[in-house]
Amino acid sequence: MTVLAPGENRPAPGDQLTVTVASSASVDVSALLVNTAGTVRSDADFVFFNQPTGPGVVYRHGNGGPDVVGVQTSALPADVDKVVVTASLDGRGPATFAAVGTLTTTIESGSTALTFPIPGLTTESGVVCVEIYRRNGAWKVRAIGQGYDDGLAGIASAYGVNLDDDPEPAPPPVAPASPPPVYRQPSQPAQQPMYASQQGAQPVHSDLFDPSHAEVNGLGIQKQGGKMVKVGMNGEVMARAGSMVAYQGDLKFEALGSGGIGRAIRQHLTGEGVPLMKVTGRGDLFLANSAADVHIIDLDGTDGLTINGANVLAFDSTLRYDIGRVQGAAGYASNAGLFNCVFTGRGRIAITTHGSPVVLTVDQATFADPNAAVAWSSSLQTGIKRNDSFGLGRLMGRSTGEASTLAFSGRGFVIVQPSELPPGGLIGGTGGGQQAGTGGGLFG
Repeated sequence: MTVLAPGENRPAPGDQLTVTVASSASVDVSALLVNTAGTVRSDADFVFFNQPTGPGVVYRHGNGGPDVVGVQTSALPADVDKVVVTASLDGRGPATFAAVGTLTTTIESGSTALTFPIPGLTTESGVVCVEIYRRNGAWKVRAIGQGYDDGLAGIASAYGVNLDDDPEPAPPPVAPASPPPVYRQPSQPAQQPMYASQQGAQPVHSDLFDPSHAEVNGLGIQKQGGKMVKVGMNGEVMARAGSMVAYQGDLKFEALGSGGIGRAIRQHLTGEGVPLMKVTGRGDLFLANSAADVHIIDLDGTDGLTINGANVLAFDSTLRYDIGRVQGAAGYASNAGLFNCVFTGRGRIAITTHGSPVVLTVDQATFADPNAAVAWSSSLQTGIKRNDSFGLGRLMGRSTGEASTLAFSGRGFVIVQPSELPPGGLIGGTGGGQQAGTGGGLFG
């Protein structure tokens, strides 16, 4: 095995290369396909945990061991000049590489191996490990070891990956004018409703065919009863992945992960985000999440909505959302802090709650359990009140179970559900990275 020094280069040991990054801390490995200008040709050239394949490059999760990047140099496009292999801390351990004991990159092909122990990292949370580059028609390997203080997002941005890839908001759907009221003669005493088959069979009688169970009319996101929404489609809408219970018409479903490369990285690090699908076309879409109660909120652009991602069901594509740390909550819930999703702009959003919520007007000091606070005005100031430090949390040697609460101040509102189920409870979780959509530690 040949050991490389920083800056040293050697011929690639073969066409089929396996690049392994081993560390004493948990790291994410990624690869970027770079052209002669030193940038990716498009975001498809960024190969990482949320986009594991590219032309000639494959990412494989370590599943308890080191992550691996496979590179077949003969399959790389002619306009790709190099493949850059990186490693970044994943938020589950140390914040910087100064606290990481070892970080070693190994490039193997057949029985030949090159290894590069990366030295001298301090404040960095991401590092470019090695380059596999083309020189005079042949492929070579160079040891790099360049660190980045802003982790994977900083590396990706440096090579031209678009981290803010939301499309321009589409105009909101315009509902047609309401038809004039229809006046009917008083009917005879109601009989049990029936559904007459179009096939000539005997009609079916059931109270299920009462108008109260019929689908609502109109375009856009609307409540369909108390536990479902109907989206009258003539364009597109963003919905929680897996929330479709029925649809009619010509609709197309496209999985979006957490909604963009930059947001996917933040979701992976924070455990927060909404596993999304984009639905486009014309027709009627019906959405629900484990029979949770559904509520509709309209944003007019004057204030944002901070919301637990586990409670997001659907929203207009005119709205933008991002993942942000709750003010004053650093170090709470995980080493990454407490994160929620922030919606801004003009449009409609459908949320779910476990039970019928209360909407508190914040005009005085207000506190809520972090798992019960579903959403609040983004203009509110937030923090964490640690009740045990004031003696409230210990009664006769036992905890009250209310050691910490979210504190709100300013002017606005807080939506609180009558449940303290953790994220990933009955109304569905969020998770991060490989666990997106299955549960986890916000959109806790």
